[in-house]
Amino acid sequence: MPTASNGTVSLYYDRAGEDGADGESVVFVSEAGLGGWLWGWQHAALAGPHEVVVWDLRGTGRSDAPSGPYALETLVADLEAVLVDCEIRTAHLVGCGLGGAIALRAARDLSRVETLTLFGTAARESAFELDPLFAPLTDPEALRDSLSAGLSDEFCESQPEVCDGVVDWRSDGDADRAGWEAQVAALESFDATDWLVGVTQPTRVLHGGADELVSPSAGRDLARGLPRGEFDVLEGAGHLCQIERSRTVNDRILGVLEAHTDDG
Repeated sequence: MPTASNGTVSLYYDRAGEDGADGESVVFVSEAGLGGWLWGWQHAALAGPHEVVVWDLRGTGRSDAPSGPYALETLVADLEAVLVDCEIRTAHLVGCGLGGAIALRAARDLSRVETLTLFGTAARESAFELDPLFAPLTDPEALRDSLSAGLSDEFCESQPEVCDGVVDWRSDGDADRAGWEAQVAALESFDATDWLVGVTQPTRVLHGGADELVSPSAGRDLARGLPRGEFDVLEGAGHLCQIERSRTVNDRILGVLEAHTDDG
């Protein structure tokens, strides 16, 4: 089982496409409490032509879960430890919610970030309302009910088999309550508005138009505050729009990679 270490904390990651891949390195950073399953639809589309790394935040899945609260700087250091262990000099970061905040801070603080693709992300803590997404791992009914906070009613009603699969993945790979609270604490006092101007990497901010956890207007404001930010709304989709609109999202991410290659 591949792991990176930040001090005494072991961080699990899955890496694909590294053997002879000539493409770019794409590293995914999950939402608070959610395991690497969140990026399964993107992993399948990108691995092969590109190197893809999905990792579990500390407190989630197969990564260690030291007692919290966790600081945002610590989670950024965890990300850097994964990049170092994978020998990735520069990466395209794709993050959701808390993962988007981690990616933003990494883009400011590290020299390893080429581009950002952010889902359901805002520039300040007050715009995040993530609590409805949590549910006890041993309660399948509660896990399914909590999906309505992250996915649109239309999707949940039309794709019950997908929701059943997500419930199974969550019970196996998400964070428990202690891990969830430790991770969410990293957003306390988060306010990037004063330093967004220093995040000069090309950044695409994607937002579900029906996101109930982070307002689309907050995502639009984030994109406006970035020197090279672009905003893209996926009408009718919820917070986890990378699941609901996976084909569209995959095309957007591939577009970012292609544009970077053309610019290079």
